[in-house]
Amino acid sequence: MFEYKSYDVAVIGAGHAGIEAALAAARLGCRTAVFTITLDAIGNMPCNPSIGGTGKGHLVMELDALGGEMGKAADATMLQSRMLNLAKGPAVHSLRVQSDRRAYHRYMKAALEAEPNLDIFQDEVIEIRTENGAVSGIKTSLGGDFPCKAAVICTGTYLGGKIFVGDAVRHSGPDGVCPADRLTQNLVDLGLPIRRFKTGTPARVHSRSIDYSVLERQDGDENIVPFCFDRTEPLENTRCCWIAYTNEQTHEVIRRNLSRSPLYGGAIVGIGPRYCPSIEDKVVRFPDKKRHQLFIEPCGANTEEMYLQGMSSSLPLDVQYEMYRTIKGLEHVEIMRPAYAIEYDCCDPTELYATLQSKRIKGLFGAGQFNGTSGYEEAAVQGFVAGVNAAHTVLGREPFVLSRKEAYIGTLIDDLVTKGVNDPYRMMTSRCEYRLILRQDNADERMCEKGRTLGLLPEEKYQVYLANHNALENELEHIRNTVIHATDEINGMLTSLGESPLTGGISADALLKRPNVRYTDLLPFLHPDGDAPSAKVQQKAEIEIKYEGYLKRQSALADKLSREDEMELPEGIDYKSIRGLRLEAADKLDRIRPVSFGQAARISGVNPADLQVLSVWLAKHGRDKGRGSADDQ
Repeated sequence: MFEYKSYDVAVIGAGHAGIEAALAAARLGCRTAVFTITLDAIGNMPCNPSIGGTGKGHLVMELDALGGEMGKAADATMLQSRMLNLAKGPAVHSLRVQSDRRAYHRYMKAALEAEPNLDIFQDEVIEIRTENGAVSGIKTSLGGDFPCKAAVICTGTYLGGKIFVGDAVRHSGPDGVCPADRLTQNLVDLGLPIRRFKTGTPARVHSRSIDYSVLERQDGDENIVPFCFDRTEPLENTRCCWIAYTNEQTHEVIRRNLSRSPLYGGAIVGIGPRYCPSIEDKVVRFPDKKRHQLFIEPCGANTEEMYLQGMSSSLPLDVQYEMYRTIKGLEHVEIMRPAYAIEYDCCDPTELYATLQSKRIKGLFGAGQFNGTSGYEEAAVQGFVAGVNAAHTVLGREPFVLSRKEAYIGTLIDDLVTKGVNDPYRMMTSRCEYRLILRQDNADERMCEKGRTLGLLPEEKYQVYLANHNALENELEHIRNTVIHATDEINGMLTSLGESPLTGGISADALLKRPNVRYTDLLPFLHPDGDAPSAKVQQKAEIEIKYEGYLKRQSALADKLSREDEMELPEGIDYKSIRGLRLEAADKLDRIRPVSFGQAARISGVNPADLQVLSVWLAKHGRDKGRGSADDQ
């Protein structure tokens, strides 16, 4: 071993979590190193080359407003952009873009290379060294010994990676890259509880072998919304996506070959994602469903590879050919990269604090799939939080934690560290109880001040936020103070919308709250001189006015949660000695060690009666910092 250089923060892995962790730590002034098995896998998209989606788009916009990098990269490498769920309310509108896979990699590699406080190493980390229960350094497979004060594990699916294509099994990370096989045992030796998860990906096929004439065309949005709220350069859709469907013949091929599937044959032991199952799982779990949708999407601007979203599989290669070729439009499909399943090692996230620091080892943080999640977006936001807190640990600053009422990021991390995961966790809007408050369109309103306080939001970006914020406040005041009087013009418009006409004057905000009235309908009456604000401000103002009552009620619920989260729990509570607590609740509380009463209330297995017992105990003993004896309890 040779000691090359010492660092404040070492980041293990340069996928989506590792990138954000390394950039955040370095930009906060820490000497940072990021280690990756190959530089060619920086920012790799081993599954679908897309960013965003339902719930996930919220994460990316929050990350952008905090000063993260993913939104910039997604905008810069976009092939097609679509806003999902537009037929539903604004709380669930979610942006999704198809990215150029190689361009995204090049963008992120350049971002890491340009960061002055950051060094990049192509090497495998095989050991995390500790002294007195704290991180002291890392060792690599090439003999490097790097002292450091904090380490962030962002190993993705490389940690103990094993690929399955039928009975063909090999130790590997995604895309044939070497796995990280030696670090797992070190983590076990350090006391971290390691588990085995599994994910998968569909085949990539040659575009020339697809008959697009029989497929449904899926174009991008005409009015493109960027992930970056400060972006002024226009974005353009350059590629199209397509929709196809499986059929009964497809399902019969799968059923006939289930015995050859490593998933159903017992070779795969890792637990797969519940909300993104393989096509084998779909056919078995939904036997009455006649067809399943799949999306045929481009992998890049300069490649003929097309991605078959919705048809991940671990079936043998010959079965994959037979299966895919039963689909209309894919009768002569040519597979370029076979579908596969991959198993990997990860940790139990309830072993982490909300800062994503280990409860066992000071200075050791985890992010991304190592924490039991799936998805590039979930990984990126965890990487950012872990990187910030790793830097804050080194710099002696306060922890950075987002609550459930503040951000989707807060919901994600609280779910992980409080409830834990039994399968790879995926962010969805349904997981967020305050989703009307935590919309995509107001991510900048919620996160920019926090990003600036951290020191990670560039000043020019903050000034754009301030201008937008002031424009919104001015427009909301204008709407509330404007009275619209009955005229033939306004009543004609209202009648055409199915609304009752006016008989006198009415405030513009009351009129806008009518179900069928949109801001654009009132625009000639609100701004007859043509001095209307930007379309973005118009949209935000309409949502704030229309949903004002709902927003107030949800804010009140969020405030209740906040009060519970402000009730801190002493560190030394011996839950097993508190009389009246059920055994299951005591076990869960003792293992997870919640930091607040609110977090305790969200632990699965802790019921209202347990919370009442805990509340009574806290009222009597809380001031003693949990040091009361069992006899007192």
